[in-house]
Amino acid sequence: MWIIYALLAAVFFGARGIMYQWTSQKNIDRNLLLFGVFFVGFILSASAMYLLEQQWHAWTDISVGLALGVGSFAANTFLHKGFSVGKASLISILSGLPPLFVVLLAFLFWQETLTTQQLIGFVIIFAGLYTIRYSNDISFRNLQGAQWGFLAALFFAFNDLLGKQSTRIDADIFATLSMMFGIGSFLFAASWFKKRKNNVHDDNDFRPRWSALRTFSCGLLVGLTNFVGMVAIISAFAIGTTGLVSAIAAMNILIILLYSRIFLKESFSRQEILGLTAALVGILVLRLSQ
Repeated sequence: MWIIYALLAAVFFGARGIMYQWTSQKNIDRNLLLFGVFFVGFILSASAMYLLEQQWHAWTDISVGLALGVGSFAANTFLHKGFSVGKASLISILSGLPPLFVVLLAFLFWQETLTTQQLIGFVIIFAGLYTIRYSNDISFRNLQGAQWGFLAALFFAFNDLLGKQSTRIDADIFATLSMMFGIGSFLFAASWFKKRKNNVHDDNDFRPRWSALRTFSCGLLVGLTNFVGMVAIISAFAIGTTGLVSAIAAMNILIILLYSRIFLKESFSRQEILGLTAALVGILVLRLSQ
């Protein structure tokens, strides 16, 4: 069952990635957009927390949710910043590192190990994802924005570990998410107000600037995919191995590929087809290991 949850997370995070990449090319206020993303998540998770009578049982529950909020603020900021200043394929490659970090750190922190068949499945999936991500023209002369992609990877890995930790201490899922989205909303709103107060804007950007209402509304739409993705991945962490869940959720790049093929009419390269096949074989190997 954890594979189903992890695949759902991949689908919805893939939809989020498509929207992030698209909005990063618009003349918008990034902080206001991400404020909308996190605000709708806070409203939905707080409502679910109330309806299901969930609560914070201890300070550890609150601290994990708070850390998730700070980590998500950093990860989403770095990812969107990377897309706006760097080559999308490069940012995609670097932001795909979390599963590797998660497997290593889960072993160090919790002595989580993989069976031989699970390790084979993980390696196949990771190799497939990197074949896809590296199928574009990347060179050492074109590393603009690399630092943002790498930082995004570190914080997304940090978030995956915190998501797993919330299940290890039996924290209520919507209580955790309401704290995470609440803190993230506050930080993005504060960043937006500060930038607005200082009247900071790019005078060299001649694209039509989106209104505040349009930007915030778009953030609310993106936030729906982010919310469902977070519910799915934490549900997967509750019953699955941390590194494997992280690896399958990272397959959101496949959703972006399908989008480019179906809607943008882009053809798959030989490397992308090879990577896609490897990723699917990896999932099959993991499924047979259950």
